[in-house]
Parts: sequence; C-alpha cells; structure tokens
Amino acid sequence: MQNFLRARGLLGAALLSACIAQPALAAQCGNSGGGFENWKQEFAQEARGRVGERGIDALMSTKYNTATISADRGQKSFHLSLDAFMAKRGANGIVARGRQLKQTHAALFNSIQSRFGVPPGPLLAIWGMETGFGAVHGNQHALSAVATLAYDCRRSDYFTDQLYSALHLIDRGALSPSARGSMHGEIGQTQFLPKNIQQYGMGGNLDNSAAALMATANFLHAHGWRAGAGYQPGEANFSAIQEWNAASVYEQAIAIIGKRIDGGDN
Repeated sequence: MQNFLRARGLLGAALLSACIAQPALAAQCGNSGGGFENWKQEFAQEARGRVGERGIDALMSTKYNTATISADRGQKSFHLSLDAFMAKRGANGIVARGRQLKQTHAALFNSIQSRFGVPPGPLLAIWGMETGFGAVHGNQHALSAVATLAYDCRRSDYFTDQLYSALHLIDRGALSPSARGSMHGEIGQTQFLPKNIQQYGMGGNLDNSAAALMATANFLHAHGWRAGAGYQPGEANFSAIQEWNAASVYEQAIAIIGKRIDGGDN
C-alpha cells in the first residue's frame, strides 16, 4: 500500500511538473482591431525572455493599422493578366530607367554579379517594381504594420516570425522603432521584411541603394541562383525569383523586365 501511495505521489508530481512546463497559450489572433491591445499584452508576456526591453517597449507603442489590413485584403492587381499588370506597374518606364542605371552604376553591378552571380536586369526590375528606384518607400509605421498582421488571423504565424525578427533588430539597434515602410512593413529601396533583413541584409542600411541591391542579390543567391543560368519561367533561376514574391504575374514581370534590361530587347 505504501509503495502504491508513493507511486501515486510520484505520478502526481510528474503530471504537475509536466503541466507547469507547458508553454503559455499563444496570444489570441483577431479579425478586427477590437482585441489588438489585449493581444499586445499577451504577446509581450510570451516574448519576454526572447526579446529585450527595448523591443518590448517598441511593441507596446504599436497601433492597429487599418490601412495595412485594407491593403492585405485588397491586392487586386495580382489578379490582373500579365499584360495588364505590367502596364499598371509601368514596365516600359522601368526598363528605360533600368537601362540608364545599369550604365551609370556599372561598377556596382559588376561587383554584385562577380560576388553573387546575379546580373543587373532582375535586380533593377525588382528595384523599379518595388519602389520606383527609391522614389516611393511607403510611409506606414513599419512595426505597427507587422504587429497588425501578426495579430490578424489570416497570416498570423507568418507575420509572428516577422514580428520577432523586427523586435530583435530593434533590440540590436539595427532597426529604428519609428522606421517607416510599406503597407506590410517592408523597408528600404527593395522592400525587405524584417526576417529577410536579419537573414540577407548583411548589416547594411537598406535605404541606401547599393546596400539594398547587394542584399537583394544575396537573397537570390541564397535561394539557389546559379551564375550564368537563365531566369525566365522554366529556366534554372526562375525559382529564386519565385521566392521573392508569391504572385505569378509579379514573378513573370520581374523576369521579363529583367531580360529587357539585360538583353536590350524592346
């Protein structure tokens, strides 16, 4: 009987220990702004120990961004035909300006291609498509945009990773808590999300065009880019372009515009 009671006691202690060891429930996502402030409190509790006080303070200053939610729900241009999408994005203008920049920044592009194997065309296509060669970076509070999407139920897991990366960058002083970016929190000349800044940014200031282009080439190289191989649909390097953006028309547009810049096709 004593052995039985002792066994029961040990089992109970083990169960209690297991329960205590279980992580807290994840912060509850939502589909409207009503729960955002509570979610921030829950997320901050989970993040303590993984994120420093500077990151936590930045998180607590974020606001629910309705413009980000509207943009995330309404990406209608990605449903256009390829021709309509390219016309809407100003493909001919990107090609013309891209050819000029390829000449005026020849030393930079030669250096990038030598290091990463990525020719100027797709980099210029991405730069032109993302920000009009630096003309439009976006004016959203980047951390609020990322936090809003981490809270929103549609893609909470994906943007929770992005939010942790943003908070770690803030902790290190590599990202300002007040940084401005595009609707989804993308930052810099070629629009990097926080996790990509961590992984491929190479410590550069991505508001600087040379640093941003270097980081973009690093991203493509890390996703399998092979020097000298083609990058049109069906060719070896197109899969690296697909990693940059999930929209089929966007991927094809980068490939086509890049080829026109690289090859001089009309």
